[in-house]
Amino acid sequence: MHAALVQFKPRKGDLAANLDAMREIFAQLADGPVELIVFPEAAMTGYFLEGAVYELAFDAATFAAKVDAQWRAAGGTRPVDVAIGFYENALGTFHNSAMYVRCGGPDGVHIIHVHRKMFLPTYGVFDEERFLTRGRRLSVFETPFGAAALLICEDAWHSLVPTVAALKGARLLIVPSASPGRGIGGNGELESTTRWKAILASTAAEHGVYVLYAGLTGFEGGKGMSGGTSAYSPHGDVLQSLGPLDPGIILVQLDPAEIDLARATIPLLGDLSAVLPDLWLDEEIPVTRRLEERA
Repeated sequence: MHAALVQFKPRKGDLAANLDAMREIFAQLADGPVELIVFPEAAMTGYFLEGAVYELAFDAATFAAKVDAQWRAAGGTRPVDVAIGFYENALGTFHNSAMYVRCGGPDGVHIIHVHRKMFLPTYGVFDEERFLTRGRRLSVFETPFGAAALLICEDAWHSLVPTVAALKGARLLIVPSASPGRGIGGNGELESTTRWKAILASTAAEHGVYVLYAGLTGFEGGKGMSGGTSAYSPHGDVLQSLGPLDPGIILVQLDPAEIDLARATIPLLGDLSAVLPDLWLDEEIPVTRRLEERA
C-alpha cells in the first residue's frame, strides 16, 4: 500500500476554508499511486473549539460525504481511502472521532469504520471531557492492506490500547493527532515531540505493526501544535517524518512482508497472546478482584 500522511494547518472554525485546502491536497495526490491518505485529529475545524464544537460537529455520513466531494472535485477518478479526525454528532452525543472512509467509488462514499476517542484529556491545556463523551470500544477493521485500528492522540499514550489493537489482529495503527507542543528538552526538541517519537517507535517494534501518525501544525489561541507527522516500520524504524512547524505531505510504502518478518524475528506479540490469560486472571490485579466481587 502507498500512503500519504498530511501535516495539516487548519483555520480554526473555518470549515469551508479547510475543505478547500483538503481539495488542494487531494489534487496533488489524485494522479499518483496513493491508496490511503491520513489527516490529523480535528483536521477540518481545528482542535481547541470548546463550546463551538457543537456547531462544527457532524454525523459520520454527512462528514464522509464532504470528504468524498472534495476528492471528486479535485479530479479523483479512482477510489481512495481516507483516515481523518473530526468532531462527531451522534444523535446529540458529541465525540472526538476519526473515520476510515473509501471515497470516489462508483457506488458512492463508503464508511469503513468510525473510532471514538477513548481517553479525553482534562489536564494542562486540555478540557475535552467537559464538552465531549468518550468512546467505549476499540475495534479492528479490514483495509486493502490488512487489519487496522484507529487511535486518536492520547489513546496511543496508554500502552494498553495499541497492545489490545494488536492482539485483536491489527497490523496497521493509524494515529490522527492534535498535540500542543510542551517543554524544551536538552537537545532543543520539544519534550512532547521526544515523548511521541519514543511511544510510536516502541509501539511499532513491540507489536510488529506499521504506525502512521498525522499531526496538526500551526497555532490555535496561542497554543502551538507540534506537527511531527511520521511513519514507523514494524521494526520501530522511522520511515519518513516532518518537523513541528510547516504543513506538508510525506509518502510511504507499506509492505506486509515486513510485518511477518518483524514478528518472526521478535515474536513478542505471540508470546503475549500465550501469557495474557495468566496476567489477566492474576488475583493481585485490582480490576480482577472488583469483577469477582460483582459476580
